[in-house]
Amino acid sequence: MRRVFGVKKDKEPPPSLQDATDRIGKRGESVDEKIKRLDTELSRYKEQIKKTRPGPAQEAVKARAMRVLKQKRILPYLDMLHLRYEGQRDMLYNQTFNLDQVAFAAEGIKDAQQTVLSKYPDNCCKRVGILLAKLNNVIQDPNGS
Repeated sequence: MRRVFGVKKDKEPPPSLQDATDRIGKRGESVDEKIKRLDTELSRYKEQIKKTRPGPAQEAVKARAMRVLKQKRILPYLDMLHLRYEGQRDMLYNQTFNLDQVAFAAEGIKDAQQTVLSKYPDNCCKRVGILLAKLNNVIQDPNGS
């Protein structure tokens, strides 16, 4: 029968908050690298603009510099729909901050749980233990599934 239906695959454990934070941090670092690359390109164009005489050559360099500047940051009057690199970076760092706040809150709840359990013996206060176990289940699975 295993040949017909196959064998059930082992499920990978769901990613932890730290895994998600690390993954978002790596994405933020790659966006930072792109921004640094665009900054060096912009400084190179700035030097070219200073060296060239006014005319079509300087206008062409200015146009290339504006294209790079648009890639680097969102100009509200030019491109409302697409996030550019700086907007992406800010969004990623906000997500990291939110995940850190959730992890901090979860640690605080676990500390409170340990405090209550140490204050009240298990035999004396089963109800508190049951409530804290329910709370711990909510921490582990906030969607309730």
